[in-house]
Amino acid sequence: MDSKSEISNFLTSRRAKLSPEQAGVPLYSGARRVPGLRREEVAHLAGVSVDYYARLERGKISGASREVIEAIARALQLDEDERDHLLDLTRMTQRRPPRRKPSHRTTVRPGIQSVLDSIDAPAFIQNARLDRLAANRLGRALYSLPDDGSRDRFNYAHYLFLDSRAPRFHRDFDTAKHNVVALLHAATARDPYDKELIEIIGTLSTQSEEFRSLWASHDVFRYRSGHKMLTHSTVGDLEFGYESFELSTDPGLVMLVYTVAPGSPTSDAMRILASWNAPLRSFEADAGSL
Repeated sequence: MDSKSEISNFLTSRRAKLSPEQAGVPLYSGARRVPGLRREEVAHLAGVSVDYYARLERGKISGASREVIEAIARALQLDEDERDHLLDLTRMTQRRPPRRKPSHRTTVRPGIQSVLDSIDAPAFIQNARLDRLAANRLGRALYSLPDDGSRDRFNYAHYLFLDSRAPRFHRDFDTAKHNVVALLHAATARDPYDKELIEIIGTLSTQSEEFRSLWASHDVFRYRSGHKMLTHSTVGDLEFGYESFELSTDPGLVMLVYTVAPGSPTSDAMRILASWNAPLRSFEADAGSL
């Protein structure tokens, strides 16, 4: 990754999204030549010189203090995810490329799988590259994966953008795609030397125009909690909440647990899936789900 370009594009995109009215900047007569705030307006709000802010926006951020970065984040009204991303980008300029390829887990420990299996709701383990590495029984039923866990692993970003089945499964398809791209963007700043992550982004960029467009927006996002609206080929429309939990014992892995409102149609549908005795079809064979 080109850290200077990433920083420049991120700051420029955030400045373009913030209107003078939102920032509390006085409006003067005459047309504005740029969308959002001007550089001098951001500099004034952050309490730095215009030349210094322009230097930062060109990606020359190495050496900037945390206090200055925090002031820029406040001036641009960055949310928590965007602020963390800017701090990650700053740290990226201070890192040296690792001499050895970093080790990234592609399997889960038996103890983690036991935790998954004890959860009475769809649950999964995922890494920063959005590889789904493991699932419990209800998770496999929801995504039509073999019950023996032999085909748990697939990349969620590849699936959303390159698999023709994805639009039928997601009723919140546009939101899902936006969030996946934002998750990958945040991941690149945390680990810019992850070769497999860069390969995933490269593949999606070359094969999906929509991915390229979303990537250019420089939005960032981290899993915490939210909602999913899905349509399963057997039991129909489903609505879930979800909660995410970073695994302190396994850095880089996240547990996603889908929650179901008691007494809801989704609760009834999941009981049907849980009691379904017919063999579950494979991920590739089920053209009507996932």
